[in-house]
Amino acid sequence: MLLNANLVYGQAAGDQLTGDAEASTENESEEMDRVNVVGRVLYSDQVNALRTPTPIIDVPQSLTIFTGEELTQRGFDSISDIIEYTPGVNNSQGEGHRDAVVFRGVRSTADFFIDGMRDDVWYYRPIYNLEQVEILRGPNALLFGRGGTGGVLNRVTKKAVVDDGFASTRTRFNSFGGFAFEIDGNLGTGENAAVRVNAMYEVLDNHRDFYDGERIGFNPTARFELSDRSILDVSYEYMDHERFIDRGIPTGSDGRPVEEFKDIVFADPELNTSALEAHLFRAALQHEFSENLKGNFSAFYGDYDKLYQNFYASGYDQVNSPDVVTLDGYVDTTDRQNLILSGNLIGEFFVGSMEHTVIGGVEYIDTSSDQDRFNAFWNTTQADTEMFDITRPLDLFNGRGINAFGQPTANSFTADINDDTRVGIDVFSAYIQDEIQITDHLDLIIGARYDSFDIDVFNVPANERRTRKDEEISPRGGLIFKPFEEISLYASYSESFLPRSGEQFDNINGANNQLDPDTFSNREVGVKWDFGVGLSLTAALFEIEQSSPQVADDNPETLDVIDSEISGFELQLKGEVTDRWFISAGYSYLDGEQVNRQGNTGLRPRELPENTFSIWSAYEVTERFGVGVGLTYQDESFINNSNTAVLPSYTRVDAAAYYDVSETLSIQLNIENLTDTLYFPYSHSTHQASVGAPLNGQLSLEWRY
Repeated sequence: MLLNANLVYGQAAGDQLTGDAEASTENESEEMDRVNVVGRVLYSDQVNALRTPTPIIDVPQSLTIFTGEELTQRGFDSISDIIEYTPGVNNSQGEGHRDAVVFRGVRSTADFFIDGMRDDVWYYRPIYNLEQVEILRGPNALLFGRGGTGGVLNRVTKKAVVDDGFASTRTRFNSFGGFAFEIDGNLGTGENAAVRVNAMYEVLDNHRDFYDGERIGFNPTARFELSDRSILDVSYEYMDHERFIDRGIPTGSDGRPVEEFKDIVFADPELNTSALEAHLFRAALQHEFSENLKGNFSAFYGDYDKLYQNFYASGYDQVNSPDVVTLDGYVDTTDRQNLILSGNLIGEFFVGSMEHTVIGGVEYIDTSSDQDRFNAFWNTTQADTEMFDITRPLDLFNGRGINAFGQPTANSFTADINDDTRVGIDVFSAYIQDEIQITDHLDLIIGARYDSFDIDVFNVPANERRTRKDEEISPRGGLIFKPFEEISLYASYSESFLPRSGEQFDNINGANNQLDPDTFSNREVGVKWDFGVGLSLTAALFEIEQSSPQVADDNPETLDVIDSEISGFELQLKGEVTDRWFISAGYSYLDGEQVNRQGNTGLRPRELPENTFSIWSAYEVTERFGVGVGLTYQDESFINNSNTAVLPSYTRVDAAAYYDVSETLSIQLNIENLTDTLYFPYSHSTHQASVGAPLNGQLSLEWRY
């Protein structure tokens, strides 16, 4: 089938992994153990070493899965593209150099995982080597540890396939001048081993002045079937990414992005840049001790070297100085190494008439992170800000220019140090969860995770060392009622926490050293309904509560605990309507209010659009030709917590066409922003609203060998 939409919901694979003994023969069952599940099962035991594989309908929380096939057909080439079509989440700007996702109103730059392992460095994650992307909403500490306060995003990478040989190449060209080349090749090296190589080279370009960059990714993997009961996967990934940083445009006196500035880049053409070099090593061993007991053991080592430096608009007064902008800037470097070791056991057994599926495991994380930041320092102002006339381009190049007063000015990124920290982290975790089938129609899930988070921060400029150790227990509970096999009603409760050192754990100085972690709890009820084999509907009501300790204003020796809530509703429909028609639609409603020591403020949290909606529909016109059309809508939201700057609502229409020229060659055209709408998809702060791309297209050619 041209669109291969059936990959989104792999019913047979889901039944096999959940121990459903409906395979017609023993040989079929053995073969299914080798399948990398890409749909109905939340996590395949082929690719994830920490989770118990469970059908989506039996998971008591909202989640969305995008298969690798779907990512290709939709023309996605970034995490941001995926988020735009996912209910309950939206994008943040990430200062133009990293993925940043707002999960149910909680902005995150660190709740990213790869094959279940934490991947928390600031960068744009590639998707060239992915089998699927999994987005879970709500606190997820039991499965993922600290963070995960509003949700998590897990990338599942492609693995080598034993007893098979295949290869494909894919070339993409966009109308801005960017292009990419990808390869995916698999070779069986014997009856029990195989190697697979995924690689990419990409030249970046878009609608904004000065924007350029390139990305290189190289990911060889190998699989070894050590015995009938043991499988070992090993992988190495190399990444080398460089790109221009664009922080967007200022907002005006009405609090909205100034549309007349839509073509102006408030940056230095030479110095606004980001660079990442990373080496990632992964190993996963699966062993079946018996029919009822399996073990997963994983190791991950990541070495990241990241630099980003930029200027950006930090001030603009449209009423009094409409032709002048204030620029700020800094240079930031991060050198981080993450070592993660984990193991778990999954057992199935009966106690009386009740079936138990128990997962218990431990995880150890050792992180070393050196980071520093130098502020801009202008010789004219002797400070980190300078004013420039608003022109296209600005009178600034390589840190030198003419300021708004006609004076030559020059910046130094070495004169004003903002911070320089050397961080060491040791995390030990242990968790257990029991899925209890009380009756054929009623399941109970209970579990808890213990985390010991020990951090040591050396502040170089102050010659000061601070340490802190947090120990937290995060519970999870869920109840699932299935009046019919294809319908589940669920209620769940879960908790998570975020240490005071924050997502990037570079600061526990001052009063922060006194404070306990922020804690998050999630209450959710919902329904999931599978319409036959291919179509699924999910609806959920939820409420996230945050408790944040703060030093009391009137007595620094005591703490106030500030509680705030975000509530909402999600609706998602996804799958095959017919053999030729695939649809994916999502809607979310989000509400919340900021709370301080005095109580409710009447202010809405930033980056919390009240309504979002998306739909994608793909239809196979013939066996060789198909078309798709999509729409994404985002309500207006506030850029800042003071609610003085607004990101306007927008609607964007996308389209696609697919054609199989032959059995080995396919051609695909994806069009973004079909109506050429001017829109501002996300922001970072008051005067940094990103400008969405105008009408543009991407042509892809894929050869299969």
